[in-house]
Amino acid sequence: MEKLPYSFADYKTQGHKWITLATGEYYPDILEDACKLYQPVLEMFGQLVKTSESSPRLFLRISEVRQSWMRVQLTRVFRKYVSPSTPVEMLRRKTKAQEICDQFGKRFRPIQEVQVAFESRPMPDEALCAVFWEYKDRGKKGYDLTDNFFELFQSHFPELILKGPKRAGQDIRMGNLFDDYPNPQRPVDFVIFDSDKQNVLAIGLARYDSDRGGAQEDDRTGGYQSCADEILGYATEHNLTMKVIFVNDGPGLLLGSMWDDYVKLENRWPGKIRVITLRMISERISENWLCSE
Repeated sequence: MEKLPYSFADYKTQGHKWITLATGEYYPDILEDACKLYQPVLEMFGQLVKTSESSPRLFLRISEVRQSWMRVQLTRVFRKYVSPSTPVEMLRRKTKAQEICDQFGKRFRPIQEVQVAFESRPMPDEALCAVFWEYKDRGKKGYDLTDNFFELFQSHFPELILKGPKRAGQDIRMGNLFDDYPNPQRPVDFVIFDSDKQNVLAIGLARYDSDRGGAQEDDRTGGYQSCADEILGYATEHNLTMKVIFVNDGPGLLLGSMWDDYVKLENRWPGKIRVITLRMISERISENWLCSE
């Protein structure tokens, strides 16, 4: 098996030179665009607040809004004003609206208080628009990472086949690659095949870490370890040469013990796992390694 030219650990002292910093937007520059985008949402919410006899009724009316994007934004406003303890993902379940009202409606802020609070704010409410603007690009850095990875990988290895959603899209499920895979719903971000698409050379996950620490840090590397053990355990059992690639980038790698945790992960399956940033592709990934035993 090809020997690693460098361990992920060897990059740590110069780690800042190997990460990619995603572009961001300055405050208050974003306010004009944010207000233009969310003012119609706030105006519709205001109309619904004025004409609803109760907070549960307000939520039911929001759930009846047909335009998906508008309905989701209205539920976010609803959560801020009426039910901050209710998870957004729960509120977004259109078909569960009545059930949510039955179970949580008693904890909703009374509609009269909502009306007073809403009327106390300007239209558009710059503060709330700025908060929602942050939601707008959530996940964009991760999409940019996979998009850039696909372009860089295919430029270096044009003869290999790389499959997966470049940006937003449905993850690849391991059960779609192997009929007898023990956890068929295991999601992965990309798969590398040989030129004939006969053999899976590597399974990959990609994440951009803007910030990372504490429990989030442990969850990330712990989840990666479980994923790698499962995939490589299956590969060993079936005499497959399949590898695992973790594409991670961003300043979060420099925080806490993240870098060291990835070194331990890579060493857990020597020669079978490589952790890389975008700038490491040419140094740490080779066709010889991908095709090696």
